[in-house]
Amino acid sequence: MPDPLQPELFLNAGASPGDYIRAELSRRGWTQEDLARITAKPLRTINRIIQGKHAIIPEMAVALGIAFGDGAEVWMRRESAYRLSLIDQADPEVQRRAAIYQKAPVKDMEKRGWIAKTASIDELERELSRFFGVKSLAEDLELTAAARSSLDSPTLTPPQRAWCYRATHLARSVSARPFDSTGFDEALQDIRRLAAFPDQVKEIPKFLGQIGVRFVVVEHLPQSKIDGAAMWLDERSPVVALSVRYDRIDCFWHTLCHELAHIKYRDRFSMDDELVGESRIQKYNEQEARADEEAAHLLIPREMLRSFVLRQKPLYSKERIIQFAHRIKIHPGIITGQLQHLRELTWSTNREMMAKVRSIITRVALTDGWGALLPST
Repeated sequence: MPDPLQPELFLNAGASPGDYIRAELSRRGWTQEDLARITAKPLRTINRIIQGKHAIIPEMAVALGIAFGDGAEVWMRRESAYRLSLIDQADPEVQRRAAIYQKAPVKDMEKRGWIAKTASIDELERELSRFFGVKSLAEDLELTAAARSSLDSPTLTPPQRAWCYRATHLARSVSARPFDSTGFDEALQDIRRLAAFPDQVKEIPKFLGQIGVRFVVVEHLPQSKIDGAAMWLDERSPVVALSVRYDRIDCFWHTLCHELAHIKYRDRFSMDDELVGESRIQKYNEQEARADEEAAHLLIPREMLRSFVLRQKPLYSKERIIQFAHRIKIHPGIITGQLQHLRELTWSTNREMMAKVRSIITRVALTDGWGALLPST
């Protein structure tokens, strides 16, 4: 049998706060005027709450909780539950927008000009479908990588996925010879000759195009922390995309060579975030470790760097670093960067050696970002 001291037990699930007040007044034999006097609230307010024309505000909830001895929280909870019951909980427009924003960083894509600003959810869906190359956003967002995997990976965030798609859009406009893995490794050994002086990075797009690699630069999106990616438009069309997130010669060259190592081994699609920088994340899987090792060795042969460390540790003077750089024909900032990577030097050491290369590479490579708005395809 219901407990008469708990009115909620004999009221239906959709009961209003006013229904509960009526039940309490009936149980106690009080009138609305009595409740108004007890709570020191206007009779008109009490009457409107009972009729469902006035919501219970916190001050009234406190007064009712004291009057009926059940606490303000009970009355606020009843008010909230009732108001929610009056609203259609299944709003398809909200659900559609939530699904879209889970797939793409809409605001940032609009800001970068990758999609047009739209006035309706239907127009937004059409814009994103065009960008991702699908008929509907209900489809999987797949982008072939070496014809063996897709970008619809659970490890990719929406900004990362959008960045990779934009990189492929640009790459399709870049000319390059058909990729031939037979001569790629040998040709790749010549790239280190471009790492001696900062302005030589302007030769990279042409050099890579001649060995079959399309090269593009895409500024990273907020919160993405992307440094670079290696992907394939088809089996004979590899792409290397860099964000040049850190404008330092060592970060640029390590990221470039890291992505080229992925191409060399025809690794599955690789998107590298926090690959370089003070807060870099050490990747422990075999593929990433191999690419890191290959990148370091391509720039500075292992035995040469190991010998330098053994001879100079722990005092790595600038003069000795510069002498070593001249001897092996590499920029001293790259040597400093590798020593920092090995934790032999701190991230802030020899900052003056870290030549900036972003403005050089973005003048010659197909680039998206830093205020430049390219047409979205």
